[in-house]
Amino acid sequence: MKLNFGKKIKIDTDLQKVEEILTRGVEDVFTKESLQKKLLSGQQLRIKFGVDPTSSKIHIGRASVIRKLQKFQELGHKIVFIVGDFTAQIGDPSDKLEKRPMILKEKIQENLKTYKKQVGTLLDLSKAEFHYNSEWLDKLGFQEICELAESFSVQQMSNRRNFKERFDKGEEVSLREFMYPLMQGYDSVQVRSDVEIGGFDQLFNVKAGRTIQKHYGMKEQDVLTTAMLEGTDGRKMSSSWGNVIAITDEPSDMYGKVMSVKDDLIINYFTIATDVSLEEIDEIKTNLTSGINPRDIKMRLAREIVTLHHNKEAAEKAEQDFINTFSKGGIPENVEEIKVVTGEKIVDALVQEKILESKGEWRRLVLAGAVSNAETDEKITSPDEIVKNIILKVGKRRFVKIVIR
Repeated sequence: MKLNFGKKIKIDTDLQKVEEILTRGVEDVFTKESLQKKLLSGQQLRIKFGVDPTSSKIHIGRASVIRKLQKFQELGHKIVFIVGDFTAQIGDPSDKLEKRPMILKEKIQENLKTYKKQVGTLLDLSKAEFHYNSEWLDKLGFQEICELAESFSVQQMSNRRNFKERFDKGEEVSLREFMYPLMQGYDSVQVRSDVEIGGFDQLFNVKAGRTIQKHYGMKEQDVLTTAMLEGTDGRKMSSSWGNVIAITDEPSDMYGKVMSVKDDLIINYFTIATDVSLEEIDEIKTNLTSGINPRDIKMRLAREIVTLHHNKEAAEKAEQDFINTFSKGGIPENVEEIKVVTGEKIVDALVQEKILESKGEWRRLVLAGAVSNAETDEKITSPDEIVKNIILKVGKRRFVKIVIR
């Protein structure tokens, strides 16, 4: 694998910009003094970020970490973006309270189809390195894997918080799960990263990169972890839970999902998911405590997020759709439309068109009474409903028009 260390370029060392990178939406920096010194030195750093394509869509929680990379890129640093097509098959055990199943390679390849394009809406890929970790992990022999495994002891792995909790409950922990942080850490060796960025749930894995770099006689990377962005239901944003706002969502759908976010998450969303200045966010916080209707502030939040991932005109149109639909009880204009073959199940059409991530998500929505005919308000009660010409209301704010070919 050829690494692009690039030409010597001028690095922006503006202290205010560096300080905002190290604090805004940041949970922890290890070690802050070291990283701050490097950022102010004028040296170009190799900033690593890895993501497993366990879903075909990047949600705004994950996008917020990529946008942190964008800030490093704006200062002139080299972004090393790694898609974990190999590690995704193994399964990241971070914050999992039960064994995570392996994912089929075919599913990973399906998810990857538009991944690079989505990343390219957030980063300038012409100035970044873009790798798939199968480039090196696929080539490891058993002897090399044994050498890599020498980096950690069983005791160190067993003391990992979520593993320990599972041990204490008598639940199974696979040796495969022990291998995951080793592989993510080995990525840092292969790309010779100076810094690794990840969500706070990745703290053990990104610190593993330091341990493994040291094992291979390399200088240890610094680590920056970002605060987590909660999903629309208040839990961690996760594709498997269906509580995500995807960056590929249509503007009206994205706007509506933001409006469904709990009021107590407004400030966190402004801080992590927008570029609104910290000074203005402080004013918004004051307005919230002074009794201003949170709905009005949330509309501003929704406009900011839609503008960021689409454009200002799309955000204004989405807001008008929202007002027409939920203030006046109507159906938005330009409803997302899919064409299907007669005799298909609704669920098959929605999953095929990637309206929903899985059949399980559809089943949960139907059984919860969250799917209806938008024109009659009649509930869809069977998960196996056959398609017909209909405008579906899915959840509180999503509309899909189904047209039989």
